[in-house]
Amino acid sequence: MYFFDFFAYIIFQILQIYKYAIIIYVITSMLISFNIINTNNKIISIIMDFLFRLIEPLLRVIRNIIPNFGALDVSPVILIIIIEALQYIMTKYGL
Repeated sequence: MYFFDFFAYIIFQILQIYKYAIIIYVITSMLISFNIINTNNKIISIIMDFLFRLIEPLLRVIRNIIPNFGALDVSPVILIIIIEALQYIMTKYGL
């Protein structure tokens, strides 16, 4: 039983870190699009490549499901809502 609680706690924390990574990815991509951060910087390039490979597959799935809103991308918001729902289910039902 303790192993299951520990495993659920690890999954909860991974979801929490993933949620923060989504927020960092969105803010960084906005700063890049407004030319506040330069992508020629090697550290920024490495961070954005890592976040892109980590987050973009799930965002792509959500973008295929929801309709296109033009320049407005709501897929990160929907992904965060899904993560929050999973975390709520985990805490509510003790998973």
